[in-house]
Amino acid sequence: MSHGVPGETESGEWSGNLPPETRSFIGRQDELARLDVMLRPDGGPAEGGEGRRNRDGGRRLVTLLGPGGVGKTRLAVRAARGMRSAYPDGVWLVELSALHGVGMAGPGVLGLAAMEALRVADQTTRPATEALAAWIADKRLLLVLDSCEHLLEDCAAFVDALRLAPHVHVLATSRRRLGLPGEQCVEVEPLPVDESGSAAREDAVTLFADRAAAVRSGFVLDEVTRPVAVSVCQYLDGIPLAVELAAARLSTLSLTELDDHFGTRADHRLALLASDDDTEDPSRHQALRTTIGWSHELCAPLERLLWARLAVFTGGFDAEAAQEVCAGGPLAAGQVPVLLNELTAQSIVQRDHRPGMERDHRTGTARFRMLDTVREYGADWLRELGEADAVRLRHREYYRRLARDGCAEWNTGRQVQWCERVLTDHANLRAAVDWSLDQPDRRAALEIAGTAGFLWRHCGHVRDAQRCLDRALAADPAPAPGPDLLRALWSRGAGAIMQGDTDTAAEYGRRLTEVARQQDDPVALSVSAYLMGTQLALRGRSAEAVGPMSAAARLPVRDDWLGSAQLQTIGALGYAHLMSGDHEAARAAAEEVRAECARRGEYWTRSAVDLVVAMLDLARGDIASGARNATRAVAAHRLLHSSGGLAALALDTLASATTAAGEAHRAAGLLGIAQRLWDRAGGRAQMNSPDLIAARQACERAIRDMIGPSAFEHAYEAGRAMSYEQGMSYATDATTRASG
Repeated sequence: MSHGVPGETESGEWSGNLPPETRSFIGRQDELARLDVMLRPDGGPAEGGEGRRNRDGGRRLVTLLGPGGVGKTRLAVRAARGMRSAYPDGVWLVELSALHGVGMAGPGVLGLAAMEALRVADQTTRPATEALAAWIADKRLLLVLDSCEHLLEDCAAFVDALRLAPHVHVLATSRRRLGLPGEQCVEVEPLPVDESGSAAREDAVTLFADRAAAVRSGFVLDEVTRPVAVSVCQYLDGIPLAVELAAARLSTLSLTELDDHFGTRADHRLALLASDDDTEDPSRHQALRTTIGWSHELCAPLERLLWARLAVFTGGFDAEAAQEVCAGGPLAAGQVPVLLNELTAQSIVQRDHRPGMERDHRTGTARFRMLDTVREYGADWLRELGEADAVRLRHREYYRRLARDGCAEWNTGRQVQWCERVLTDHANLRAAVDWSLDQPDRRAALEIAGTAGFLWRHCGHVRDAQRCLDRALAADPAPAPGPDLLRALWSRGAGAIMQGDTDTAAEYGRRLTEVARQQDDPVALSVSAYLMGTQLALRGRSAEAVGPMSAAARLPVRDDWLGSAQLQTIGALGYAHLMSGDHEAARAAAEEVRAECARRGEYWTRSAVDLVVAMLDLARGDIASGARNATRAVAAHRLLHSSGGLAALALDTLASATTAAGEAHRAAGLLGIAQRLWDRAGGRAQMNSPDLIAARQACERAIRDMIGPSAFEHAYEAGRAMSYEQGMSYATDATTRASG
C-alpha cells in the first residue's frame, strides 16, 4: 500500500491519483470527444470557431451535470485519464462525498480535502485554500471535484480562489451548476436504449449484457434475450447505476423474471430519494429511485439493515469495522461478513480499488465502499429506522478505540502498521472526530481530538490535527486536568513546531507545563520542555533551548504516546546541543534516543535523531558515516510514506553528505527531490530555521562551484521532476550513485 504521493507510478510516467478502471467503460463517445476539446490546456476551438479562453484570464471550469446514478463520476475519471499527458503536474481526483456529514462542511475543509488529495503536506498556518492556491499558482494540473452538489457554495468559493492559477483547470461533477462566470456545463444523459438494435443506440443494453455476464456465466445477447434486455433498460431509462443494479439481480433471477418484476411496478413510488432539485428530470430520477428501492426490497431483512448501517462509513471500510459498528439487535456480529458478501454480489457494496485503499493493512483483506447514491439511500433509511444517532455513536466509539490504541502503541514496533491504518482510515477518523465535537459530551470530544490529533501530527495531517484540537480546546475554556488534556495540549504544540509556528508552540508549552504541575506528573512536565526548547532552537536560539530540555527529568521511557514525546524531547535536546556547538553532548543525547528506538522498533523519532548524528558525522569529517545515517533517515520516511518537512530535511542532509563526497551531480538531484517536498510543505522551507536555511544554501553554493550553474540546474530540475517513489528510491538506492 502506498500513501506517498497517490497515483504516482514508480516510473513517474503520470502524476495524479486517478483510480484504476476495474470494469469496462461503455458508451459516452460523444461526451468524451467534447470534453477532450473543452479540457485541453490550449483552449481548443469552440463551436462556431471561437476560442474557449475565459474572461478571467484562462481559468477553466467544466461541470458535468446530471442526476445521481447517471455516471458523472466514471465519465469524469475517463475524460481526465485522457488528459494526463496534457497536464505535467498531474490529474487529481478530489472526492467530496466524504465531506457530506455533520460538522464536515465549510470552505476550509474543502480546501483541506483538496490538499490531501494532491498530497500537499502544507505545514503553515495559512487557511488551507489560500495555501493550496499559492502552491498551485505555477502548476499545470487538472482538478476533478467529484460530488459538488452537497457543498455548492463552498465549491464555488474554492474554485474562485484558484483564479490566480492560470494553468489550473477544474472538472466538476454535480447535480447543480456551481454558478461561476465562465462555467461550461455538459449535461450527462442516461445511456441510449433503442429497440432497433442499432449499435449507436444500444449502449444501455451493452452495459446490461456486460454486467449480466459477470454474474451469470454464459449470458449473451441473442434474438431471445435482446428484446427482454431492451425492455428492462427502457424501463430503467438507461440510467447506468439502475442498469447495473438490475443486472446484478440475475445472480438469483432469470432475465424473464427480472423483466416481469419491473412490469408490475409501473406505479411504484419511493419518497426516500425524492429530489430537491427542480432541474432534474423527475422521470429519470424516479427510474433510479425505483430501482434502488426495488433492490432494497429484494434484499433480505438483515441485508437491508446492514445496508442502512453501513451508510455511516466515509471513505471505505473493512469487514472488521463493519462488524464492530453494524452488529446489534437482530444483526449478530458473525452474520455481518456473510451479509457483506451478499451486498457486494448485488453491487450495493463495491470493493474499494482506489490507490492505497484496496486492502486492510494488517490482514490483507479487502476494503469496501458504497456509491454516493446508494449510500444516501442507506442513510435516509437509517434515519427512517430511528437508528442514525445510535449507529453514528458506535462508529465514533470504534474509531475512538482505534485512535486510543494507536497512541498507546505508537512508541513500539507497530508504528509503521499504525501509520498505514491512520492514512487508510483518515476519512472515518475525521468523521468520528467531527461528530464527537458536535455532541454535548465535551470529555469524549477532547479525548478523540487529542488521540486523533496526535496520530495525524505524525502521519502528515498536521492541518487536521490543528483544526480538531483548536475546536476541542475552545469548546471548554477550563477543561478538567487529566491525560486527555495533556495529550491535546502536547499534540497541538508539537504540531505548531512542525508548522514553524514558534509563538503557538511556546503558548502551548506554557499551558502544558502549568497542567503538568497541577497534576504533579513528572513525565508530562519533562515533555513540556520539548515545546519550550524546540521553539527556541528553531528561532536560532539553541543555547537558550538547552536549558529547558536539560532540566527535564530523565525517566524510564513509556510505551505510549508520552514515551514517544519523551524520546522526541531528548532528540530535540541533541539538536540544540549540536546547533550550540556542544557536539559531545549532542551525540550522547542522539545515541541514547537511537538505542531506545532500535530496541522498540520505532522509526519516526529515530529518523529525526539519525539526522542529528549525520550532521555530527559531517562536522567531524566522517563523510561515509554521515551519508549512511542520512540515507537511513530518508529510508525511514519512505517506509512511513512521509512527504513533509522532516523528509525534505533528511534529503537536504543527504545532499550535503553527497556534496562532501564529491558527487556533485547526484547531490544537485537530491536537492531537487528535497525541493519538491519542501514545495509540498507549503512555503516553510527548512522549517523557518535560520541554521537549516544557511546549511541548505551552503550546500547549493558548493555544488554550483563544483559543476557550474548550468549543470547544477539540469540535475536539480531532473530531481525536482521525479515522483515521490522515484525520488525516495533514487536517494536510498546505492546503485544510483554510479549514474548520479
